[in-house]
Amino acid sequence: MKIIIDNETIHYTVQYGKGKKLQLQIDAGGFITVKAPNGTSEETIAEQLQKWGSWILEKQKERDDKKISPLARKYEANGTFLYLGEERPLQELIHTDQLPEEQLKLNLKKFYFTQCKTLIESRIKPYQKELKVTFKSIDIIESYRKWGSCNSNKKLEFNYRLAMAPVDVIDYVIIHELCHLTHMNHDRSFWRRVGSIMPDYKEKEAYLERMNHLMTL
Repeated sequence: MKIIIDNETIHYTVQYGKGKKLQLQIDAGGFITVKAPNGTSEETIAEQLQKWGSWILEKQKERDDKKISPLARKYEANGTFLYLGEERPLQELIHTDQLPEEQLKLNLKKFYFTQCKTLIESRIKPYQKELKVTFKSIDIIESYRKWGSCNSNKKLEFNYRLAMAPVDVIDYVIIHELCHLTHMNHDRSFWRRVGSIMPDYKEKEAYLERMNHLMTL
């Protein structure tokens, strides 16, 4: 589910239970969960989220500010960029002859979007079969807050920067989002399901956290 707060789109999930009041949780990954009493309407939850809006945005900003500044890249033939976990010369990724820097940036981003789409579509099928889940669509997005997402309409999104990561890390994000098709929050059942497919998933999470500032254009 999502809500707009001060022109920012906030994604969240709702857990219904026997509690007597609404509670808000934001985990280390920025994933927002609202715990609500059984029978609470979506309108009531949305109204409360608006009241919590300033605090939510403040926490997101704090999380973003903790991230290391992106590494400056040189847009020249021998300038290097990450692709599938390895530094590659720009000229190996795209055509570079006599192109201005802005065009090189644009072409390189298109390259990553295309490659990410191809990688996700080719690698998602066996995991989808193993997890016995279905989804409606796959979109490639630009984001500095999330590597992937899954909404209640079974639409999956993946960050184009994943094309810079090793294939096993890409697989982890695929598995993560596919598991959200049956577990829309990060409870124990969710992590058990992820771990049943990829036992060393914490290593993949650590890679993304460690390398985030290097996976840039």
